Amino acid sequence: MKATWEKIEKNLGVLEVEVDAERVSAALDKAFQKVVKKASVPGFRKGKVPRAIFEARYGVESLYQDAIDILLPEAYSEAIDQTDIFPVDRPEVDVEQFAKGQAFKFKATITVKPEVKLGEYKGVEVPAVNVEVSEEELAEELERLQQRHAELVVIDEEAAQNGDTVVIDFDGSIDGVPFEGGKAERHSLELGSNAFIPGFEEQLVGLATGDFKDVTVTFPETYHAEELAGKEAVFQVKLHEIKRKQLPELDDEFAKDVSEFDTLDEFKEDLKSQLSKRKEQEGKATRESALVDKIGESVEVEIPEAMIKGEVDNMVRDFDNRLRSQGMNMDMFLGFSGQTVDDLRTQMQGDAEKRVRNNLALEQIAKAEKIEVTQDEVNKELNDMAEAYKRSPEEIRNILAANGSLSGLNEEILIRKTIDFLLENSKEVPAEKEEAPKAKADKEAKAEKEAKPAAKKTTKKTAKAADADKKEAEAAEDKE
Repeated sequence: MKATWEKIEKNLGVLEVEVDAERVSAALDKAFQKVVKKASVPGFRKGKVPRAIFEARYGVESLYQDAIDILLPEAYSEAIDQTDIFPVDRPEVDVEQFAKGQAFKFKATITVKPEVKLGEYKGVEVPAVNVEVSEEELAEELERLQQRHAELVVIDEEAAQNGDTVVIDFDGSIDGVPFEGGKAERHSLELGSNAFIPGFEEQLVGLATGDFKDVTVTFPETYHAEELAGKEAVFQVKLHEIKRKQLPELDDEFAKDVSEFDTLDEFKEDLKSQLSKRKEQEGKATRESALVDKIGESVEVEIPEAMIKGEVDNMVRDFDNRLRSQGMNMDMFLGFSGQTVDDLRTQMQGDAEKRVRNNLALEQIAKAEKIEVTQDEVNKELNDMAEAYKRSPEEIRNILAANGSLSGLNEEILIRKTIDFLLENSKEVPAEKEEAPKAKADKEAKAEKEAKPAAKKTTKKTAKAADADKKEAEAAEDKE
């Protein structure tokens, strides 16, 4: 087989392929074996028609398309390997010659992976990792644990306030007409959780046990139920019970309940070590991201639209998978947010282009520095995956090979090795001292309050979307 590649502009070129007549003949044989099973010729059973009789009746040309379908994919794949090009989109194929006893000739117009001109990638400045845990950060983590292990205690004498859980009956109507899903009895609702329609929870603050109130709210314009979107509704609410979180005391008993330690001091020491390790991991990830972004910005490359589109496709699939893991799906999210898939793709365009640019830069650096993946490294990764999924390494390998992800595993390892190389050859600069999250949030809130008021457009979350966000945050806390 002969294959030649000629670049015609930027990342576009033409691949010319010529396959010898012997392989054409073999493809025609395979095509005949396929179609003869269905061929109907008087005097012969299906599948038993001789080749000569078949061609005399139907013509050898009747086999051409099936033979091309058999031969073209394997010839194209071989030509790609032979010319050492990397297509990033489906080719436009033009069959120039195909006939019995002749060579098979075709041209493929292909968009290929672009050439990358690297900028400086060694000695790039990145902030050092600050793993020191302040007393304030430790105190905030302890408070989070207290909140997580808090008990709900019934409050009889006080009014409901934000953070309380109220048990309520509600019956909603629009213009006096009840609507589906607008009624419930003894429903538990945490005030301030934004789990209900905007404005609902705020109107329950200050109510006491046994109180009744008509709560008037307006459904968001983007509400998932179109018949309710933008409508004003009135809910008749009865408050049965108020429950308030009672935090456990920070003492040795608390330490025994939430950890393997007997004293609070021992637990705090261990917790401080955990926080330090977490900060180290987060800091490393931040440094890696900043480093790769800087290097990506310095490269010269013309990225084909097909690569950006492909990355957007990947991001949309990943987003859909995350939604499903939260008990939602793409249709539900689009209904809640009032967006379309095209809106989502447009929002992802910039990140997709940056990802493609960064990956191209990393691949080029790996080539320049001759960074390669060894079989031992692949085996270690397979063993780690096998341990995590409680399966054998061979099973994991077969699964990855079956869905075409085995080469992706190699690429992932190569990218990690390249980033490690870049980190080793980067230049650390002192990191700014970080404020504890709560202190930082308080400072930002104060600054915002003191700033000159300005018109600001806000988008409030719908009940289910807010609830999904809350569940995701709680799951992340539990994982930590």
